[in-house]
Amino acid sequence: MDIEKIKSKFMNLADEIYIFDTTLRDGEQTPGVALTVDEKIQIAQKLDSLGVDKIEAGFPASSNGELQACSKIKSLDLDSTIVGLARSVKNDIDAVLDADLEYVHLFIGTSPLHRDYKLKMSKETIISTAVSAVEYAKDHGLDVEFSAEDATRTEKDFLLDFYNSVIDAGADFIDIPDTVGVLTPVFTKDLMTYAKSYFKTPISVHFHNDFGLATANSLTAIECGANQTHVTVNGMGERTGNTSLEEIVIALHSAYGINLNIDTSQLYSLSEFVGRLTGVKMPVNKPIVGENAFAHESGIHVHGILNNPFTYEPISPELVGHSRKIFLGKHTGANALKSKLKDYHIELDDNQFDTVFNQIKSLGDKGKCITDDDLKAIALTELGSAREKPIKLKGLGLLCGAVVSPTATVKLEIDGVEKETSNTGVGPVDAAINAIRDLIKDTMNIELEEYNLEAINGGTDALADVFVISSDDEGNKSTGRAINDDIVMASILAVLDSINKLLLIKRS
Repeated sequence: MDIEKIKSKFMNLADEIYIFDTTLRDGEQTPGVALTVDEKIQIAQKLDSLGVDKIEAGFPASSNGELQACSKIKSLDLDSTIVGLARSVKNDIDAVLDADLEYVHLFIGTSPLHRDYKLKMSKETIISTAVSAVEYAKDHGLDVEFSAEDATRTEKDFLLDFYNSVIDAGADFIDIPDTVGVLTPVFTKDLMTYAKSYFKTPISVHFHNDFGLATANSLTAIECGANQTHVTVNGMGERTGNTSLEEIVIALHSAYGINLNIDTSQLYSLSEFVGRLTGVKMPVNKPIVGENAFAHESGIHVHGILNNPFTYEPISPELVGHSRKIFLGKHTGANALKSKLKDYHIELDDNQFDTVFNQIKSLGDKGKCITDDDLKAIALTELGSAREKPIKLKGLGLLCGAVVSPTATVKLEIDGVEKETSNTGVGPVDAAINAIRDLIKDTMNIELEEYNLEAINGGTDALADVFVISSDDEGNKSTGRAINDDIVMASILAVLDSINKLLLIKRS
């Protein structure tokens, strides 16, 4: 591939192209996803290590938790610029300032649909509201990026007037969002070419994937001179998601020859990490980071790959930290396990490593062959579990049968004190969770809002992967995950993981 010939076709390419990651804001708006402050911090640190230019840490005005997360991420003094989202109102901007952020992403709807049905504002009021917000933010020392929400369904003349007004007010970046993902590359080219000829202010794009075209549209916009693109890890986001971070980065790197100063070798591990924390599992055929992205079954393909990997691969898996699929078992030594974890960029402290190592050994003793998928799932689950465990499982007994109600006896250690009780339920998992509720009722009341069970690999000996979302009576939510060869045990450990996280939130 002649990169220079490709680049010569796109003379409007900006001198610098920035990656604005909104996983922690728009990505968290994925239905069913709820990240704790600690989980947001971990993702932000990984995004910074990857090398993204900007991290939209959240929407500070939306909740105390969001404000706290943005503030704590900013205090980490990362290399990435930390951004806070705000509506075009003073209180939202003040929340960004309260989080000690220096960059605000302002927005207001501009399309007829948003003007008439959501905002119930005239064009003039929308412009004056936006201008006042920009002026207030600039007066308080903030860098401003402004999005005309639903820009791609806004009348072109009004859109130009709107952006001219916010630019005159001091906006440093204007962002063109395709809020409901209706653009196609042809229309993207027309819009971006026109915008670049009209505005001297840097232009960002924020594209959604409703028609499966977010990455294609973002690349088209960059070809036409866009200075920045908004992305999320794994393409997460509202409805069908946003432009995929990993797809954009690798396309620009490999197809366009553009150096973004991104450590591409971390892309796969980042995808895995975010997927585990959020409970959003990637399709096996997801480009770049899917499990089948570098998988080969056909004999002809395998023969070609063994002779020269590029016969059937556009890039090497090592470029993104992926692999072409070693088994682990009871004879595995610590050094071998450490080497494997290093291959997948998974860093565990000594206690976490011991937990994972012992689980691998235990499964091996039961005759289980541990695949790479099993290992990554176990290690990432341990990495995402509660850092402190005030509540520990000390014992479990189950009674089930055709003529008796499922009964569970559970013994917990709560802040060093052992308690035990029994309860019934519609099944053994339900019975055990009811017993746990009884034991912790003096500490908190919890509700199980979501329960997901999957087998990591096929076969009757597959490990059970349980993901839950729990909430307490104060409205806090947390995720929990556990992996075990026993479904009931995996379920109980996942619930206890979520309870420990809720308890740490309560005590913070």
